[in-house]
Amino acid sequence: MDGIALRTLALRIGASLPSAEPCFPFGPQTEVCKVVGKVFLLGGELRGEPLVTVKCEPESGLALREEFPTIVPGYHVNKKHWISISGGDDITEDLVDELVRTSYTLVVETLPRAKRPGLSAQAVKGIER
Repeated sequence: MDGIALRTLALRIGASLPSAEPCFPFGPQTEVCKVVGKVFLLGGELRGEPLVTVKCEPESGLALREEFPTIVPGYHVNKKHWISISGGDDITEDLVDELVRTSYTLVVETLPRAKRPGLSAQAVKGIER
């Protein structure tokens, strides 16, 4: 998959997730997807090449970087918890979908229960009792 298709697909998937908000907090060159105000996806460029950055578990990030030459430590973010993906022949739609959804889930899990998408404050109160 080429870099433009990668970035377009990742941003489309990210924007389709519950309570996701696409925005441009860093300027017009970097599109970001947030959930309840927290970033889970960045789509931009590095040296003129399209790039997508997502959150991941540290162990998964290491394994992915070993397996895929176009996956590197996160650009301009915590390199332990984020990875950046460039286009490459081994980058598939299924992989992009999995990485974006995993990033979203990891960020949602850090939110207070009452703010998590799909859980109303009333439902959370019932769960916590």
